[in-house]
Amino acid sequence: MVYSLTYRRPVQINSSHSSFNGDEKPGSIGDSIDSGSTTIAAGIPDALSFDRVISGGTCPPCTTRDFMNYLIYIERSAENLQFFLWYRDYCQRFSQLSANERALSPEWTTEKAEADTYAAPKKMSPETTEIFKGTDFAQTKTTISEFHPAPNPFHTPPMTPDDRSGVVPSESGWGNDSSTLQGSRKTNFVEKANVAYEAADVRVQPFTIQPFREEITRIIATYISEDGTRQLNLASKERAALLRALASTTHPSAFGKVTRTIEFSLRHQAHPNFIRWSICNGNRPRVIFARGLGIGGIVAGIITALLITLSGASRGWRAISAIGFMIGIATLIAAWKGMCVVLHGMHHRHLRPWELFAEEDDSSSVYELKKGSFDSLGSTNSYEDEPWVAKYDKRNIVRKVFDREIWIQEPALRQIQDTIFLQSILGAILGTAIFMAIFIPVPKGNML
Repeated sequence: MVYSLTYRRPVQINSSHSSFNGDEKPGSIGDSIDSGSTTIAAGIPDALSFDRVISGGTCPPCTTRDFMNYLIYIERSAENLQFFLWYRDYCQRFSQLSANERALSPEWTTEKAEADTYAAPKKMSPETTEIFKGTDFAQTKTTISEFHPAPNPFHTPPMTPDDRSGVVPSESGWGNDSSTLQGSRKTNFVEKANVAYEAADVRVQPFTIQPFREEITRIIATYISEDGTRQLNLASKERAALLRALASTTHPSAFGKVTRTIEFSLRHQAHPNFIRWSICNGNRPRVIFARGLGIGGIVAGIITALLITLSGASRGWRAISAIGFMIGIATLIAAWKGMCVVLHGMHHRHLRPWELFAEEDDSSSVYELKKGSFDSLGSTNSYEDEPWVAKYDKRNIVRKVFDREIWIQEPALRQIQDTIFLQSILGAILGTAIFMAIFIPVPKGNML
């Protein structure tokens, strides 16, 4: 079974094309999930929609794990998905709090945001600050560290998504013990959050009894701070507005505008690009090799047709050249769309470079995500120093062309590839007919 013969792959979307205004964003995660924005009209069937991928309803190579790997190694924007998964889990955990705990963190509304903007104290000029220095009118800085002298009585250990099998406690040092490692990490997070608040000219309020306040501090240090290990690509106004909201409440609504921006980017840029990339069943050397074979087949067909035409053979013999035209054109069309027809015949794909060495060296098994890319408060997403990079660079070109293969498990992806293959065959038939229409009517040359 195949899709429509007019099917087209998702268009490659660059970040410059993903700009939008506030009216185009979905109102919330729930609204966008029900909107059905990702459809076959955009080259993505419902079986491979963003929501199916995120919810774990797809098979390799289109799982959440594969999506994360793509964002880490290809698009280099994994922080968006990591933040999105954390926020989705955070909303669920916040809704499970008791009514009394939720009341400590009121919802952040547009009216509150506007009032907070107008009420924000203006920064004194250096000359004025020097005049009031040492007096009761001097401006003082309030830092987060002043409000963490004792454990939070309402603290609930956070949960972060991991490997799509549920949620497990974060690996980033959460707990009640006072180990040196946890203490140093906490201090580092608090310092980064303080710097972020100060840069946005936001005065921190002593709301230490709000639920998840410590977790929010760590999220600020990781994703919001300008020197965060997984800094989100936010405009200065967005960052300042978010920090003002988080200084007042830990309610999920404080992240509203930023989350809608990130989700829009994931749905309308990262996800279509990921599906387009997943359709390719061969690595780049194999696809280039397939294109060369396609061009070679067409050239062989032309040479064969010319030789037979210039000889004294009857016109019927010129049909032999159709074999080269058929194979060459079909191979070239498929390769131009990132597919190798040989791999497609077995419904196989090449292993990705980071998957190749998983079995050889378990310590460098990026495919198993040992580095904690699903840990919301993990380290940077840089991969240049991972062992597989140097190993893959040392592989010769012939070995890359004929790298190890694996069966494609996702039925919807196989169906897309079947459609592209059928389009290639039909295109080859049309192209061959055109070539035959050119060569067959020509009189024999009797030159050979």
